[in-house]
Amino acid sequence: MLNHKASLPVIALSVGEPAGIGPDIAIKLAQHNLPCCLIAIGNSNLLLERATILGLSLHIIPYLSPPPEHQPGTLIVYDLPLATPVIPGQLNKANAQYVLKSISIATELCLEGVADAMVTGPVHKGLINEAGIAFSGHTEFIATLCHVKDVVMMLASKQLKVALTTVHMPLSQVPKNITEPRLTNTLRILNRALIQDFGIATPHIGVCGLNPHAGENGHLGSEENTIIIPALHKLKAEGLNLTGPLPADTLFAPEKSKQFDAIVAMYHDQGLAPLKALYFGQIVNISLGLPIIRTSVDHGTALDIAGSNAADEASLVLAVEYAISLAQYNKVDDN
Repeated sequence: MLNHKASLPVIALSVGEPAGIGPDIAIKLAQHNLPCCLIAIGNSNLLLERATILGLSLHIIPYLSPPPEHQPGTLIVYDLPLATPVIPGQLNKANAQYVLKSISIATELCLEGVADAMVTGPVHKGLINEAGIAFSGHTEFIATLCHVKDVVMMLASKQLKVALTTVHMPLSQVPKNITEPRLTNTLRILNRALIQDFGIATPHIGVCGLNPHAGENGHLGSEENTIIIPALHKLKAEGLNLTGPLPADTLFAPEKSKQFDAIVAMYHDQGLAPLKALYFGQIVNISLGLPIIRTSVDHGTALDIAGSNAADEASLVLAVEYAISLAQYNKVDDN
């Protein structure tokens, strides 16, 4: 629900991995004219130091609630201490807890009604795991904080939305995790979000097969016949408008994909490789099924260009714009 203490949506931004481009794009985002109240959760000194490296002006205001309207060149910061100083491009696992704390605080601000949506900067999953913390990704971590079991990762461009049945797991584990309950939950959550959050009255969803050529009627795999088709029959009987299983090698061609309001892929790279090949930098990661609004960038930490001024903030700007739009839509819907 939209925060009624502020005239504009309040967006909480977790800055992400401090050695990566998260601080860079947050600083560049701050230069934009944004119709929201923006709270960055990160280290104030880090942001000021990185702004100096980038040659950009940045005025930091300590966090206060309710936050004022965003002004270009200014950033309201919920200040978090770093465990150790940061060198752009050089990971240090000592700062893993700092990264998770920033995500946790952004989530808490949303759950408490202080913020209307959260946007997450890129993190380095491997580094967090090297620090001895089990972490498979933002989506799963935030779902745990929200005490939600079933959550769906969707990446969206203006042209195409793709949701995933399985997310961050080794490819060898995907087939056994394609189950009828998991697929039906994914499709129900996606269908509900398309109606409630995107205003699509009767979403048409295309569903990928798991195997090449969608199994070739059982000759290239059995999952389509034993799991996917029964799940689709069940949901069609509930009124969902579904088509599939469809061969993934042709489904993402623009002339084919434009027939659908969204596509469900069976695993991470099946859906995201073609989507990013077509629209990289124009994509937003949106978590569905949470009690809060969460969007994110479509890229990683890009350690090789951190602090070089080469990072493009376009995906972060788009993630904030989506968060604002979803918050405003939900406000209208609540009224």
